[in-house]
Amino acid sequence: MSFVGRNVVRVALVWVLGWSVAAVAAERAVMVCVKDERGAAVAGAVVASGGAEVTTDASGCAQVRVEGAQSVVAVLHEGFAAATQAAGGSDELDVVLRVAGASSVVEVTAARTPLALDASASSVRTMPAVELKEIPGFTLDDRLRQVAGFQLFRRTSSWVANPTTQGTSLRGLGSTAASRTLVLSDQVPLNDAFGGWIHWNEIPQLAMREVEVMRGGASDLYGSSAIGGVIDVVPVVPEGFGYGLEASGASESTSTVNGLLAGTVKGVSGLGAMTLFRTGGYILTAPEVRGPVDVPSNVHSQSGRLEFRHGMGTDSAVFLRGNLLNEARSNGTPLTTNATRIWRYAGGGDWNGTSAGRFLLRLHGANQGYRQSFSSVAPGRATERLTRLQEVPSAQLGAVGQWARTFGAWTAVAGADVLDTRGTDNETPVVNGLLLGTVSTSARQRDTGVYGELLWQPKTWSVALSSRVDHFASFDARQVAATPVPVLPEIAETIFDPRLGVVKQLRGGVSLTASAFRAFRGPSLNELYRTGQVGQQTTLANPALRSERATGWEAGGLVNLHRIGSVRASYFWTQVNRPVAAVALVTTPTSQLLQRQNLGQLTSKGVTLEAEIRPVEFIVVKAGYQYADSTVTKFQADPTLVGKWTAQVPRNSASVEARMEKERWGVFGVYLRTSGQQFDDSANQYRLAPYAQVDLYAEHAFGRMVKVWASVQNVADTRVEAGRTPLLTLGAPRIVAGGIRLH
Repeated sequence: MSFVGRNVVRVALVWVLGWSVAAVAAERAVMVCVKDERGAAVAGAVVASGGAEVTTDASGCAQVRVEGAQSVVAVLHEGFAAATQAAGGSDELDVVLRVAGASSVVEVTAARTPLALDASASSVRTMPAVELKEIPGFTLDDRLRQVAGFQLFRRTSSWVANPTTQGTSLRGLGSTAASRTLVLSDQVPLNDAFGGWIHWNEIPQLAMREVEVMRGGASDLYGSSAIGGVIDVVPVVPEGFGYGLEASGASESTSTVNGLLAGTVKGVSGLGAMTLFRTGGYILTAPEVRGPVDVPSNVHSQSGRLEFRHGMGTDSAVFLRGNLLNEARSNGTPLTTNATRIWRYAGGGDWNGTSAGRFLLRLHGANQGYRQSFSSVAPGRATERLTRLQEVPSAQLGAVGQWARTFGAWTAVAGADVLDTRGTDNETPVVNGLLLGTVSTSARQRDTGVYGELLWQPKTWSVALSSRVDHFASFDARQVAATPVPVLPEIAETIFDPRLGVVKQLRGGVSLTASAFRAFRGPSLNELYRTGQVGQQTTLANPALRSERATGWEAGGLVNLHRIGSVRASYFWTQVNRPVAAVALVTTPTSQLLQRQNLGQLTSKGVTLEAEIRPVEFIVVKAGYQYADSTVTKFQADPTLVGKWTAQVPRNSASVEARMEKERWGVFGVYLRTSGQQFDDSANQYRLAPYAQVDLYAEHAFGRMVKVWASVQNVADTRVEAGRTPLLTLGAPRIVAGGIRLH
């Protein structure tokens, strides 16, 4: 069942519930546990009673308030027929969902398959809207740090970091500026068209319904960049009338305004959303090496979204969506700034052809302008001089087409996509305040892929076999005004990436999983042709780079603890050949010159543990831990790097969150995040110390529509070593925030 179809049913059911007057009785809490016909827990189901809605956790359970034994509880979940049941007199209620007819069982998710948590061979963590609102932080990457194994290129949050350092990785694979993890939303890639990094504040906060993090190679369905996994930002879609308004302020001269308005007129639904964010920031450079030239890194950003959607019968709709990000940043000194403007647009539709199957079409594009200035800082950091101006316009066009159909215990998925990117890097040297001639490097990339998946689900088994063929090419590269004119090679590769996943469901809520895969990531235009600088660390381009290739497998299990929670564990092993890394060429006490190179080979192996426990009805505890032994295992150009830790990857990282909610008191949350030591360079010369950080959140409701909240990030004001470039930079200090929400 599509989002549109499900929401039509939801509105009808909630209307019925609102008029189902129970026998006169005191309101009470009921724990509703949802299962499928095989007895497996169903996570992510919507449970509605009396107009209120909650979502089941990983154990398939959620607590809802009812007003009597005759109160009606309704349960909805994609791929299942809606169910209603009287609450009864017990404090516990079991609801069994039955699979919907073949015309509505396929739901496209981050895995492009209709699998629930206990039927997926991948390790999946879903972060619902309530966590996206409550976990302290200003941007999406702040919240995602609570997911075991999620890491940024450096430890600095994106609200003060240069966009070109906002790459992310999963499974201990590290990253350069480009991500080894694909980030997308509604089938549209969000990785930067030119550089592969992530603009974490691109989507307005109230326009995100939930985020799914799938760890493990996924190039079999998604192509380039999905070596470590896929992060899917599930958007809010317009459905009837709704609104939201949030305003908050925080230390470091920070303010945020979020808004959303949705409505339906004559069968056409519309949605408008925006986020306005500004912060004075803080000085990243550590106090012991700081000089007069250091100023706070800050950002002023605005993001907006407008969407129109028209339903065409059950489970079918067409839509048109536009998104804008505009931001300006200071990079820590008076002369170093950057700015980004991204127009992203998408259109398409979903059509349920009953016996013909389900069809999906997405047409999307983006236009981006990026500019940045660079400087050289004198010893003692007392003065700086402008050295270079840079402008990088880029454009991207893409299309996705997919068909899926269920035949009894079999589900078939087939699709194709194409992504075409064009970019230009305009470099203008500055000498003694004079602008020299601009050197322009332009190029084009195209990734075309065809994929298919066959899913077999007989009784207690789930077997998925998928594969994809990609043709990845970088071409039409040329440089203007350079002396001498370089010869820029063309790159063309054809890649085959298969994947096999198996799940066996045992008795007692236990599922065993195993998968094996191949994956790849093509070098970005930024890595091939653009020279970058962060602080006093300059990284040279390399037009001879080739794609990264990965092979991996993982095995694990999931245990659903009835009405208490769930525990999941997995062992992973991934080997990446030709990983792109920044290798040091020249190092001085105040500066460093690097070049991007195919490093040879790195191997990451380790364990991920996750648990979600509800010890009492009003407290939920979530915990995650990752051990990742990620090292360089081959590099013929410099054998001394063999055995070194992969840059930016700690061996140990963990997170814990405890959330308490009582109707009279409100919500209180405690969030712990800790990470072991890691290194900021391939040679392991620049060590970043381990750290542990605690955040707090509290919220109280005044009526049904008004909520007031407060949070503290980094309660103990812990010193977090974020990077060495080669100067030491630090993560955010203690941040106190508070605000109001109207919904």
